[in-house]
Amino acid sequence: MSGIVQRVARILGLRSHEDEAMKRAMQIDFRRRCSQFRQLINANNRALEAMSDIEELLNGTTPFDLLGVRTLCAQATANVFKMVRSLDGMTNGRYKSLYHRLHEIQKKIGEHVEGGRDPVAGPLVLSLHDISMANVGEAGPKMSNLGELQRMGLAVPPGFVITASAFRLFFEKAGLFDAVERLIRETSPERLNECHMLSAAIRKRVIESDLPPALESTIIAQCKSLAEQTDGELLLAVRSSAQGEDLHGASFAGQYRTKLGIRPENVIQAYKDVVASKYDVTAMVYRWRRGIPDERMAMCVGCLAMVRAEAGGVAYSLDPVDPASDTMVIHASLGLASQVVDGEGQADHYRLSREEEPKHIESYVPCKRFRVDVSDEEGSCTTMLDANGHDLPVLEEEILTELSRYVLEIERHFEDPQDVEWALDKQKKIVFLQARPMTNLDGAVQQPLADVGQAPLLDKGQPASAGVGYGPAFVAQKNSDALHFPEGAVLVVSRALPHWAPLLAHAAAVVAETGSAAGHLANVAREFGVPAVFGLENAIAVLQGMDMVTVDGSIGRVFEGRVSELLKEAHKERPLPMLGSPVHTMLTKAAQYIVPLNLLDPESPQFTPGSCQTLHDITRFCHEKSVGQLFDTKQGTSRNILAKRLRYKGAPSMYWLIDLGGAFSGSPQGKYVEFEHVVSRPFQFLWEGITVKQWAGPPAMDVKGFASIISQAASNRHLEPALASNFEVRNYFMLSDTFLSLQSRLGFHFCTLEALMAEEEEENYVSFRFKGGAANLDRRVMRAELVSDILEEHGFRTELRYDALLARAEALPEQEIATRLRVLGYVMIHTKQLDMVMKNQTTARNYENRIRTDLTTLLTGQWRSEATS
Repeated sequence: MSGIVQRVARILGLRSHEDEAMKRAMQIDFRRRCSQFRQLINANNRALEAMSDIEELLNGTTPFDLLGVRTLCAQATANVFKMVRSLDGMTNGRYKSLYHRLHEIQKKIGEHVEGGRDPVAGPLVLSLHDISMANVGEAGPKMSNLGELQRMGLAVPPGFVITASAFRLFFEKAGLFDAVERLIRETSPERLNECHMLSAAIRKRVIESDLPPALESTIIAQCKSLAEQTDGELLLAVRSSAQGEDLHGASFAGQYRTKLGIRPENVIQAYKDVVASKYDVTAMVYRWRRGIPDERMAMCVGCLAMVRAEAGGVAYSLDPVDPASDTMVIHASLGLASQVVDGEGQADHYRLSREEEPKHIESYVPCKRFRVDVSDEEGSCTTMLDANGHDLPVLEEEILTELSRYVLEIERHFEDPQDVEWALDKQKKIVFLQARPMTNLDGAVQQPLADVGQAPLLDKGQPASAGVGYGPAFVAQKNSDALHFPEGAVLVVSRALPHWAPLLAHAAAVVAETGSAAGHLANVAREFGVPAVFGLENAIAVLQGMDMVTVDGSIGRVFEGRVSELLKEAHKERPLPMLGSPVHTMLTKAAQYIVPLNLLDPESPQFTPGSCQTLHDITRFCHEKSVGQLFDTKQGTSRNILAKRLRYKGAPSMYWLIDLGGAFSGSPQGKYVEFEHVVSRPFQFLWEGITVKQWAGPPAMDVKGFASIISQAASNRHLEPALASNFEVRNYFMLSDTFLSLQSRLGFHFCTLEALMAEEEEENYVSFRFKGGAANLDRRVMRAELVSDILEEHGFRTELRYDALLARAEALPEQEIATRLRVLGYVMIHTKQLDMVMKNQTTARNYENRIRTDLTTLLTGQWRSEATS
């Protein structure tokens, strides 16, 4: 048929068989492209979700591990690959170079997050005599610090270290690396009951595994050599010295096992017990919350000759509870120091000045009911004290002064305030057992008010971690109680034992009947910024069944109810342990190839695959090019034939509709489709909500709101996908009789919506995503929270990631899907630009009330006839 005849046929409304065949082919091709576009958009949404999760983790408020980092990076990369593949299909291979760019970016991400085990290259044991900080990679920080003290000329016990290379050899030969990784991968660290089961399974595997013969014979030979250097029978303290332990910001206080009074013939079993303690619940949760990868922490183990101590304890070169006081504190108990650090008993507490010749300022000397000593058989033994002398000071003034001088000397050597464990032997010689940097000394809190107008329930406790906490009292007396600990409660325990540490991230405060500020639990409480008071006798009896209490960790008291004056005066932001942690650092380095957006202008000659520097750039490129491929309105293209602009009440709207099958009645001619001819059921219900009440226009802005918009428009590189685009004024529906998919851009806002109303109820769903805005992030987040609250009130399940909102409802009857579509239609129109007024609480509340009232009216059917008339 000639061109003239074809044009005449079109004028007369006639179609040749060739035209109809061409149109059908175009429809089939376009629907194929629509399917690929939907796959691309779904992958885009999932990639952006992973990027939002990464940005949230970078804030440091949520704990995460290396497995979580790898999972998010893999999710982002996999979904970006799906986008590239879909775009490749839509454009017949026009952008194949994107595969190469994606591969290059993926390699850079992998350099920072992919693991690798260090080789077994070093010695299996090292003598403590030969160790300094230069050996930290093999001996671990704890034993390396002890070697440094020896080099300073201070007394330390003789001993040796079973090295990191020995640990790797053990795990490699026993197949423990892969077994442990598999078990950890299957467990959620947030679920304490799962952690208990995981811990039991891993520790069992470790303890039941045999050491390589070479390692076992080397340890036995070292014990024999050490016994020859020791007067009397040799008993050992077998202690952890894990890589990453006793460093700045992560003390690992009490997280690993120490075995005391071990006979040489039992040292192999003791070694495996200490190695297995790497997977105690407390240690695993601590590592997770501090962002320390499990696989990068080899367990070195120190074997030291036991000191038969007359006294022992812990000295802090700077008061950990009140560092601004510029004083040092020493804690001391009779016998071994274990009862001080483990929180088992009461200890003397001495405060001294930090002068070159320290002066004794004050003492706290409680009644000591028992002492712990090395057993003549093995392990330790407890002896109850009689009435004579149990309330006398543990340390004489001369010993106290000598010890304080040593502690300040240790601080000067390491150039940081130090937490020092010491023992006094039978000859009254001071022997040092450990030195590590003190943690969480930044920003001393303001001392709370001494008089708050009400008497405390409990008073004169020992401040263990400064600050004030408020919440319901929860008494924990057995391990299983930890599984039921409520978020934000005050933990009340008999003894300040380290195994309560996993609860600190959820606790408002801690109260214990025994224990001291030198204990492991106190150390961890200070690291996590949790107020704590120890040594409060009868705390359980007083607080059992109590509702809300206020804990003053700076003075050492507990009040009934909420003491607003204290909470106001002693407000303290909790530290963010993840910031600066190894895992956080890895994610930060990897995120520079994932999150930033550099491709800003689609019209720029630099908007090319080769200019993509990050995964976000590739998503931006794929999204823009796919929209152009699908919705280009140039005359004569298939999209121009199939996309129809909606005409409502005689006027063109801002929406274009694409019929995927059964969406229109008849075959609309020209570029418009009348609303009356749209029979897609989900579209009809959504449109009812869109048109039920005319939008009143943008809310009146305050000056800050307007300034925020100008600032965002000029500087926010993360407003994507609501950036400048040829398609920013076009909003496309892809429709069938039962399906709806909307891609909508309104200024700085972007939303996607999908819905299915099928015959099978289980298949029905509504999914809504919303992001963007012209105001600053705080206002956008507040608006997203408002929309989330409203949608939850109407039966949606929502997720918030900053200003990004995901809402979903599924497996519902058609009538309920219809109701939710009406709600979404209204909310889409009437919450746009609300971010501009969210800082004005009165205005925001008025809009919120109006929205709720309008939705009630809509759902009662009072406006339905008006909307469809």
